Amino acid sequence: MRFQGRPQIETLARFKSQGELVTSFYLDTDKGRLTKKEIQLTLKNLLSDAKARLEGMSIGRDKAEALARDMELIEDFAARSLAGSKAPGLAAFSASRKGFWLDLELPHGPRNRIVIDTNFYVRPLSAILDKHRSICVVTLGRRDARWYGVSMGGIHALAELRSDVPSRVKEGGFEGTAGKRIERRLDAHLHEHLKKAAARTADLHRSNGFDRFFLGGDDSLCADFEGHLPKPLREKLQARLKARPGDPPAKILKEALAVDAALNKAEEEAIVQKLVAELERGGLAASGLRDTIHRLNQFEVQSLVVTHNFSKPGRVCPTNGFFYLEELQCPVCGKKTDPVRDVVDEAIETVLKRGGAVKHISPPSKLGRYGEIGAFLKYKA
Repeated sequence: MRFQGRPQIETLARFKSQGELVTSFYLDTDKGRLTKKEIQLTLKNLLSDAKARLEGMSIGRDKAEALARDMELIEDFAARSLAGSKAPGLAAFSASRKGFWLDLELPHGPRNRIVIDTNFYVRPLSAILDKHRSICVVTLGRRDARWYGVSMGGIHALAELRSDVPSRVKEGGFEGTAGKRIERRLDAHLHEHLKKAAARTADLHRSNGFDRFFLGGDDSLCADFEGHLPKPLREKLQARLKARPGDPPAKILKEALAVDAALNKAEEEAIVQKLVAELERGGLAASGLRDTIHRLNQFEVQSLVVTHNFSKPGRVCPTNGFFYLEELQCPVCGKKTDPVRDVVDEAIETVLKRGGAVKHISPPSKLGRYGEIGAFLKYKA
């Protein structure tokens, strides 16, 4: 199954393991960078390492057998995918004792790993979602228009329009009143074409809810077209492309992804700057891992800002689910805390479960000066 976005992440984040161990698998299968043999060797090493860890775990026979079954399912899925899939990344999530399985094809290669835990490891999916906005590309000509959807590194045709707009009168072809009348008629045809194109764009947005709109076409056409768009769509129109209706989809995709990457980088810088400004004025923000997870425990966090792949081990209270860095006993209930491999991942999953947003920042950035992680708060307790 192709990775489509937030609903799949929420399904995994909300999965109730009830203390059972579950398995998360990620594999970089980008054949543009890696040979098939290299990918197969990585897969073999991942599975061998996971099986060795499994043998060293002090768990009951039933749990060990369930995890071994997870490994078998993952190995079979990866082998089949390597033979028939062109996806640059693979992921699978298995909880054999609960009868749960989900496999995904990813738009780019993740960091290779197999994670065994009581929760599914969704951070790489959250990072991919954060980098891949849903985009509508409108390519506009005098007589035609084409719409494409760009998401998760792929492109697909959405709609096309063909209008009967006559060619412009050649200079010197007509003079006086007759020439002006013909020009007005041509302008009316073109106006109607652009009006139809704007209406189709609005319909597509209502159906798909795109995050961004890119527009390709001659400057004069684009300016007139924008005038027909509803204000909310004009605000989402974030870039002009060189693309034209007759261009092949692969060319349009390449340009759209390059522009989107530049917009994402600028957006990341703006978010970090906003966080820093809020921190400096003592506003509704927190920074550093200790303070951020403290605010998370207090249910104050509205959204999380974290450096991509930043991780730290930590601890969690099995009773109330509060997170800590080193506390062996929960300060709230006094129960012994359990170790977690990565408390940053736990924080991300908790924010997602509570309906909050997570923004992954590509390093290096100014966020590094503030402990690699921070949060915007709903309030301060």
